Parts: sequence; structure tokens; C-alpha cells
Amino acid sequence: MKIGKLSTEKLKELIFSNLNKKRKEILVAPNVGEDCAYVDFGDYVCVMSTDPITGTSEEIGKLAVHITCNDIASSGVSPLGIMLTIMAPVGTTEEDIKNIMIDASNEADKLNVDIIGGHTEITDAVNRIVISSTGIGKQVKNELVNKDKPKTGDLIVLTKGAGIEGTGIICFEKEEELKRVFGESIVKDGKSLLDKISVVKEGIIAGKLGTSCMHDVTEGGVLGAVWEMCDLYGLGCSIYNDKIYINESTKLVCEHYNINPLRLISSGSMIIGIDKNKIDILKDRFDKENIEFSVIGEFTDKGHILVGNSNKNIDPPYSDELYKVI
Repeated sequence: MKIGKLSTEKLKELIFSNLNKKRKEILVAPNVGEDCAYVDFGDYVCVMSTDPITGTSEEIGKLAVHITCNDIASSGVSPLGIMLTIMAPVGTTEEDIKNIMIDASNEADKLNVDIIGGHTEITDAVNRIVISSTGIGKQVKNELVNKDKPKTGDLIVLTKGAGIEGTGIICFEKEEELKRVFGESIVKDGKSLLDKISVVKEGIIAGKLGTSCMHDVTEGGVLGAVWEMCDLYGLGCSIYNDKIYINESTKLVCEHYNINPLRLISSGSMIIGIDKNKIDILKDRFDKENIEFSVIGEFTDKGHILVGNSNKNIDPPYSDELYKVI
């Protein structure tokens, strides 16, 4: 099997087909494009999500906090706590673990989130540090957003741009090589993109307004996230290639390694489906908070098309472009 998360086909075949829903408290079952689980607790719903950091050991404490909080925010819910499981290889120092926790704690403080538990061990089962992060949020049941489903004609919005997380990781992992090729300023700019990987603010804003769907962009990049949303809701889409913002450092890094920025992991970007009648309100609220975004397409009845100089079908997500470099 290829490195990276399982393909949509294999997820359905190997994972979802072997799960049974037995409890009435479970409101949302696992599915492709579904970021969170929803558990009924009477007047409240507990929103939960879990994700690992496997593609890098750089900035890993920071990334572990944001990836799971981003998932919670994709439900329009503020994350309140996270649990971290740290698996570190033999040779890891006390200073290594301490620095991870300092970084994680600093990022959690920025989001007003508590680290409420987890597990830490040294093991020869891994050859570099791996963190699995589980996030928890709470929402009053009758205020839970994302109850509507997207429909044909709804607009597809992308916040910030493509390849944010992947560019930052590559610039950390390949720093010396990229400095020789592009100089220090480009590498510094690429690394700084990891300061933009939270989508909590835009998730909460969009959730309060009311959206038809939200999905944070992780492995598989922008096109992978769009495809997953369409698959989840049984819709097609038209995505306009020239409307997707790509940072200059992302362009250069992707050209250097011959990888596709639209298929590069991009925590920090949120895909939002929204009714056309609400787009001006969303724009106004995002502008007030200095949240960069663009309308990149719309949902259609069928087909997944990337519109550009020559229209192309959007394929299902596959192994992320990051793994071609790291």
C-alpha cells in the first residue's frame, strides 16, 4: 500500500464496511469528508475528532494542536480540549519532549484550549516522533450548525490558499537545500505559513452565519477536500483553477520538486459551501477579521471538473504530494 492515508475506495472497503452503529447517542457515523463525530448528551452535543502528525517531526507540537482543533472548527464549534499521544523513538531526549509540550501548550493557549490528557512513551516501533491528537468540543444541540446539506448552485469558498501546511513542512525539512536554490527570504516565507494553519476563527464565523458544509483541507490538498465533500453529499462541482490562491513560496517549492500544490496538504485552508444569498455577508465578516478567502467554484449535479485552459476531471484523493518530497 502507498504511504499516506487510505484512498476513499479502501476506506470504504476496509474500514467503514466493518463498522456497526449500535448506539442511538451517536448522531453522525464515520464517512469520507466527515471531519467529526457527534455524540448526543441530552441538551448538548459532544463533537470529537482525531488526527496524527506523521509527515514531519518539525513544529510537531504546534501542528498537533491545530490539526485537531481545525476539525472541530469545521463543525462551527469552538474546541475546548485536546488529548495528545506521543510516540517517540529510542534516542529521543528529555529536552525533545519538553520542547514539544512547550510548543503545544503555547498554541493551545492561543486558541483558549486545554490539553486534558494523553500518553507519552519511548518506543522502537517508530523511527521518528509521531503524535496523535484528539479534540473535543461542546455545542448546545439546537444551535449545532451544518444541519443543512449543500445543493446545486451553492458556492465553494476557500480560505487563505493552497498547500499552506505542506509548504511550511517542506521548507523546514529541506531548509538548507531550498536556501541554496531560492535564498533565505523564500524559505523564511514558506516556513511562516505554518503560522496560518488554524482555521478556528473562520470556522466559528462561518458556523454562526450558517453554511451548507465545511471541511478543512488536509492530506490530498484542496482538490482532495473538494472531492471528498462532493462524495459525501452526492454532488458534482466546477472548480476554477485561476481562482485558487497559491503563495509565491508554495509555487516555487512545488515547481522545484515537481509536485501539485492543489494536491498538497493544506491545514490552514477551509473549504466552505454556502448559499449564494449569504456570500456578501460572509465576505463582510471575513473582511472584518482579515481572513483571506476566494470563491473557487460551485456545486453541480454531477461530475468533478477543474476548469482552466483545458478542463480536467478531479480524481479522488490519493497519497499526498508531501510524501514525494519528505
